[in-house]
Amino acid sequence: MDTTTGSREEAREEEPGWLGIEEASPFTVKSKATKVAADAKRWSSLVNATLVVLIMTMPPLIFIGGRLGAPTVWIKSTVANLGAPVGEESSKDVLLGGLLVPGFDKQSCASRYQSVYYRKNMTRLPSPYLIRRLREHEALQRRCGPGTEPYIRATERLRSEQQVLDSNDGCNYLVLISYRGLGNRILATNSAFLYALLTNRVLLVDPGHGNTLPDLFCEPFPGTTWLLPPDFPVANFRDLDEAAPESYANVVMNRSRSVTGLRFVYAHLDHDASQANRLVYCDDHREFLHRVQWMILRTDQYMSPGFFFNPAYESELQRMFPRTDSVFYIISRYLLHPTNEVWGMVTRFYNSYLKDADERLGIQIRVFGDENKSAQHVLDQILACTSREHLLPAVASTGGGGGGAPPPRSKAVLITCLSSWYHDNIREMYWMSGAGNGEVVSVHQPSHEGQQQWFHGEHDMKALAEIFLLSLTDKIVTSGQSTFGYVSHALGGLTPFITYRTMDETVADPPCARTVSMEPCAFTVPHFDCVKKDYTVDIPPRTATIRTCEDVFWGVKLTEAEA
Repeated sequence: MDTTTGSREEAREEEPGWLGIEEASPFTVKSKATKVAADAKRWSSLVNATLVVLIMTMPPLIFIGGRLGAPTVWIKSTVANLGAPVGEESSKDVLLGGLLVPGFDKQSCASRYQSVYYRKNMTRLPSPYLIRRLREHEALQRRCGPGTEPYIRATERLRSEQQVLDSNDGCNYLVLISYRGLGNRILATNSAFLYALLTNRVLLVDPGHGNTLPDLFCEPFPGTTWLLPPDFPVANFRDLDEAAPESYANVVMNRSRSVTGLRFVYAHLDHDASQANRLVYCDDHREFLHRVQWMILRTDQYMSPGFFFNPAYESELQRMFPRTDSVFYIISRYLLHPTNEVWGMVTRFYNSYLKDADERLGIQIRVFGDENKSAQHVLDQILACTSREHLLPAVASTGGGGGGAPPPRSKAVLITCLSSWYHDNIREMYWMSGAGNGEVVSVHQPSHEGQQQWFHGEHDMKALAEIFLLSLTDKIVTSGQSTFGYVSHALGGLTPFITYRTMDETVADPPCARTVSMEPCAFTVPHFDCVKKDYTVDIPPRTATIRTCEDVFWGVKLTEAEA
């Protein structure tokens, strides 16, 4: 469910893969249209039946001054409260210290205010300055977003192919092209929002092929939408590439062209972006970019560390994120709220299999290349990692029969992978021999889809539910160079144990390492020093808060400066 530098996955065939969990599964997805129609019919029947029973059995006095719509209100209220643990409603800060705003419809997006009951307290709190900037940005999105007069004027200028510079109404736009795997798209969306925040641009996200984004995430901004309207006037914008005349590199290199006749600038920050296009991270042409009303961005990467190389953003970033290792974590808690369909999958599975365990361990497995050749060594490496780091207990030397005193602890292991083979082997290992320390180890896997698909609604919904489930664990092991793994641990504020990817089908020594921070790794950042204007270095520069990734030597990640 993720891609890495230069890799492309084949579209996979659908195949059943739910470990025998059928329609009643806590992780079931139905066709959206079928579900909506069935739910509407069922609720309508229930309301009518309830009204008949009430009218026939209740004293008439009850309805004096009352409303016949009351049963419907009760039903909606009940649905909105599903998933929130009983008795904890007043013990948690559902607004996350001011990160979120009240007033959203709780029924249309239950996860926004419910997820706090499934998570530990926030490990990084939002700064007062960031909260202020978020409120200002929400106002910008409402004032300039789709359907507003400024947006209509801006799109008309695009449609008429007028030069669009120096907007009089203060409304500039960042359009994010959605593509590649779900992990890549989440990393891109998170960092695109940070760029929009830094540059005071309205963020509009391409819903993607098949319009899958609305099935995955709720609207993040009150009173407006972040979805790019389908009538966006730039034809074939998803096909833009580095050769486009509007690409940042071409505009900058062809100085004689300047900005004459320019309708928009296209920023190509994909994994294969040229160094010329990566110059957008530096501030040489920052004023030029700010004059262009429309900016279209393509990226499949986590860009945020690149912004820290730009001296023009240094002060603003420091005020927004005093803890540098909190960028993805805080932005994702603000921006990414799964839809009710996805959140229902998360809560049903969590409550059924994970909630009552003393400890929850997540293991995210991403196999690159031929799995038939590498499966055994991947399993061996995972077991070596979990043993070395004392994440899983050793199995008993003899098959004990149980009995006696109650087990001291229970551990639920959540495995996510496109294949069920790893789950089956680990589960059988503890079923046949048990844990040597007496722990009760249960092993669970929500799905095994076989192959990755892009922009397949049901597949993406399952993938997103698994990402959120992994983020709810206490400790986590992830696969090196996996964007799916990056998102899962960073969303949960977890510092993962990351397994090293080997090319010769052997177990790495050591098999894994604890990362220096919970931030994702960024593959595509400037390979030059923006301050010294040194464009000859082979790898990105390192600073007190930017370190080399454990699994990608050419990548960097944000960390907290060492004392």
